[in-house]
Amino acid sequence: MNGQKNKGGDSKEKGTNGFPFRWIALVFLLLTIGLVIHQKNTFVSRTEELPPTLDQDTNIVDGIHTPTGLIVADGFTEVVNNCTTCHSAQLIIQNRMGREAWVSTIRWMQETQNLWDLGAQEEIILSYLTANYPPKKTARRQPLQQEEWYPLE
Repeated sequence: MNGQKNKGGDSKEKGTNGFPFRWIALVFLLLTIGLVIHQKNTFVSRTEELPPTLDQDTNIVDGIHTPTGLIVADGFTEVVNNCTTCHSAQLIIQNRMGREAWVSTIRWMQETQNLWDLGAQEEIILSYLTANYPPKKTARRQPLQQEEWYPLE
């Protein structure tokens, strides 16, 4: 009986009728569909986590946005939406630079860190960064304040 053909013309030999291939293809198809649905749901949930707009945000104290530590000024929202999606706002605060250095840093991030093209927002971001986080006048830290110490015995 080995090698005989049935009415459909398929061979009756084990493994040649396409049965395992069909199951593997079906499982692969279902996994692919599940992955696409999962990625779509993940994308939707990420967009729901966007920070509130400046009008809704009540975490501003003395002109500082307390969750990020950034100065609230023109361009703040663009900086939060474009910069803090990849790194902490503290990286901005500690790296005070001039305009050319900020441009150079943005270009480096675009070339090596997959930063997207900022388009028209780049000018707004650069204006914000140069106005609020320019280089400091001195390279030295502020002198320590004299503390009142108790007498050592």
